Amino acid sequence: MGVNNLKLGIPKGSLEKATIELFYKSGWKISVNGRSYFPDIDDPEISCSMCRAQEMSRYVENGTLDCGLTGKDWIMENDSHVVVVTDLMYSKVSQNPARWVLAVPAESSYKTPEDLAGKKIATELVNYTRRYFGERHIPVDVEFSWGATEAKVSAGLADAVVEVTETGSTIRAHGLKIIHELFQSNTQLIANRAIWEKDTWKKEKIDNLVLLLKGALRADKMVGLKMNIPAEGINRLVGILPSLLAPTVSPLFNTEWFSVEVVVHQAEVRSLIPTLIKTGASGIIEYPLNKVI
Repeated sequence: MGVNNLKLGIPKGSLEKATIELFYKSGWKISVNGRSYFPDIDDPEISCSMCRAQEMSRYVENGTLDCGLTGKDWIMENDSHVVVVTDLMYSKVSQNPARWVLAVPAESSYKTPEDLAGKKIATELVNYTRRYFGERHIPVDVEFSWGATEAKVSAGLADAVVEVTETGSTIRAHGLKIIHELFQSNTQLIANRAIWEKDTWKKEKIDNLVLLLKGALRADKMVGLKMNIPAEGINRLVGILPSLLAPTVSPLFNTEWFSVEVVVHQAEVRSLIPTLIKTGASGIIEYPLNKVI
């Protein structure tokens, strides 16, 4: 391993697949070898380690890793002193933030956190939950849950849960209702403070990672459209095109036609293409994008 080598933490578990796919779209191929905690990456300047998102911020804080990806929730849970380089809005199923919520039995009379004074709360987010209720002077018994947290209430093991959700469907399916949202969490790329402040090579390498990762996320819901249009229709066509910037317009050789290229949101395409055809566009090509920088 050379001197210039960035130690990068990849979250193992629910974020693993989405993270590896994001790196692939960004230009890095990460290969996980069975049970190995040290996946291969096709960049000699990076070495990867796999660890649970719950532990990532501790390893980055103590310098075992230079940087890593984890949830904002676990940084808060560990109260880790790290540099949050950037937010990366993706999760195991979507680009929506995860919500940590307080949930109680659907038929109960509990309506606010204050109503749970003297009650037992089960959660994986123990430290944060204790701080949250402690700061509000609400006496509760917070108990660590090893999993299946929502079921703890129906089993009579807890009066309420603090649990993570994106849509709330799993919580409702367990006969619970959400009475309070504690905070929203998303994936963050974090760096060791000393590395960020003193190692210029590693900081630049991390900055380059961020540039391409964010470019890949930006491209996730975008597509490129390319089409031809006769000269008399070009102004009308350009006038209806949504675009990140002005569309690229090029004359076609030896004709009175133009080629027009534009980047648009994928959701706009289904209504946009019929409109383009009505303005005289033809030869319309839609293509996926890996990155939008």
